[in-house]
Amino acid sequence: MGVTGLARWANAPTTGLDLIGQNIIRNHQGVARGKWYLSVKSYRSQLQSIPGIQVHAERTMTALTMNEHVFVQLDDPVSHSRADLLQPLPEGQVPIPLTGPGSPAHFRTTFLTLSPPGALEQLLAQCRARWVSVRQSGTSGLSQGSGQQLSVDGVVYSVGTDFIVRAGNVILAGGAVKGMLLEAEYLPLSAMPPGSNGTMELLNNLLVSILPNVTDDGMNAITINDLLWEEVLWDREQEEESLDKEPEKEKEPSTFVTGDEELVSHRTGDWTGVDRDRRSAYLIIGALRGEGLL
Repeated sequence: MGVTGLARWANAPTTGLDLIGQNIIRNHQGVARGKWYLSVKSYRSQLQSIPGIQVHAERTMTALTMNEHVFVQLDDPVSHSRADLLQPLPEGQVPIPLTGPGSPAHFRTTFLTLSPPGALEQLLAQCRARWVSVRQSGTSGLSQGSGQQLSVDGVVYSVGTDFIVRAGNVILAGGAVKGMLLEAEYLPLSAMPPGSNGTMELLNNLLVSILPNVTDDGMNAITINDLLWEEVLWDREQEEESLDKEPEKEKEPSTFVTGDEELVSHRTGDWTGVDRDRRSAYLIIGALRGEGLL
């Protein structure tokens, strides 16, 4: 797996998927490799319905199923973000620690990966968690995950040996089509170049080139700032463990190996394996929520 670029074609025509497929096959010598399918469910918290509990803002949860994993984003509007606690404070104000005593129980956004598909619904049922699907009629009882809110249904193409292109219609539960999502993957790279903010000109050019020749195409790139992605990846337990460990001694420089100082080494969250899918899922959820589709 390699680095990817994601784009949203919000006002794509109903024939958009066919037009893109024809363009990829005829002009890029692409080959259809299979189906691209994602399903998305949204939930809302029922804590406000419990007598004696005051909730200032409704918590939301979005679950995107991709292949054999479910990527879950939880949002609590009244909680701090990690970035808020890292901001410098006025003199005399006591900072809130990220870890340890006095630290928040959780932050505003939590992003989880579960496996296999269906694990989230099973977990909610076993824990009797007070989350209800936005599509569930009525609010009594516990959420049983009554169906997806929308899906992405399309085709995966390979272009040469270096590129994978995924194109799919965004389909609401009632069957209405709300544009398309397109994703280009560049296989030779497994890490995004520094300062690219989640996008590359090479991938952008490919995505633009596969669009049919239409006016007012409404195509927008979907990106994520590196600092925001670090916030999503931050692991409280991992940081606490690193604080408890003694710092490692700096290695002596090698006489025989030079010039590798700027090479990108693998880090947690690079574009390999499930980490690539995590980034893609986070971008898709953010784009769809930004348009009010979730």
